[in-house]
Amino acid sequence: MASRLAHARFFAGPTAPGEGPRSAPSVLQLIGNTPLVELRRVRDGVAPDVRIFAKIEGFNPGGSVKDRPALRMIQEGLRTGRLGPGKTILDSTSGNTGIALAMIGAALGYPVELVMPANVSRERKQVVAAFGATAIFSDPLEGSDGAIRHCRTMLAADPERYFKPDQYNNEANPLAHYETTGPEIWRQTEGRVTHFVSGIGTGGTIMGTGRYLKEQNPAVQIVAAEPEDAFHGLEGLKHMASSIVPGIYHEEELDLKLGIATDEAYDMVYRLGREEGTLVGQSCGAAHVAALRVARTLREGTIVVLFADFGDRYLSTNLWLGWQRQT
Repeated sequence: MASRLAHARFFAGPTAPGEGPRSAPSVLQLIGNTPLVELRRVRDGVAPDVRIFAKIEGFNPGGSVKDRPALRMIQEGLRTGRLGPGKTILDSTSGNTGIALAMIGAALGYPVELVMPANVSRERKQVVAAFGATAIFSDPLEGSDGAIRHCRTMLAADPERYFKPDQYNNEANPLAHYETTGPEIWRQTEGRVTHFVSGIGTGGTIMGTGRYLKEQNPAVQIVAAEPEDAFHGLEGLKHMASSIVPGIYHEEELDLKLGIATDEAYDMVYRLGREEGTLVGQSCGAAHVAALRVARTLREGTIVVLFADFGDRYLSTNLWLGWQRQT
């Protein structure tokens, strides 16, 4: 009870009239400062003094955590002169980074071309097009690795035309999270965070956030969630042992890595929507499954699990087609 009371300040009611959304001269200045939401119902036997907070990254203007590294990589390109007038932004993506780059390109006046696996969700394709970007579709059976290879071929054929942020190898990717996501979590939990849990795709989120939190308190545990095998339905996540490993990903910096089954992650998405009022994507379901596994081993602690996006960009995928068949 004492621990619960000591943490009472974490929860606040609705925003007061004078504390509403800030105004900004550009949509890009709305990236970051996303909220934490305590998960109070989908806990499954977790001890009362273990608190679980979700970092809701769907509140970024592009709808996902990928707004953060996309902006940081573009800023670095502009700073170094690698991106300038006449250049086209090019990268490979499973969807969310592409949407972020398309949004940023539109805001700054740069054309954007994106290589995406042909089986990414219809909603992602539509959002990219709505921002005016051009999508080039790679072999769906090759997943994100196929998109990486196709993008490399395009760049090699016309290197002067393109600026490629290269999210898988660009240190500005984890730097974005070191500079923003980590400090936000530390501030929002008043330094009480004991565990940080995130899915791994490029690895930028968990690397950058983890480094910052470890610098503040080396005892903070950094936990990664990945698909349990190579053949999975967790769009946006990588099974590292069977994938092209991103240059920015360093597994030795993790305290724990957990394999999550696709069906388990999907079931968690359905529960989070119905029981917490939080509709998220399948990578978020996987991350929360991992968070609960960790939480059940604790008597007390503060876990922050990163929810990378909202679920509305997956409504046409097998995630929700499967749900429809069940009901």
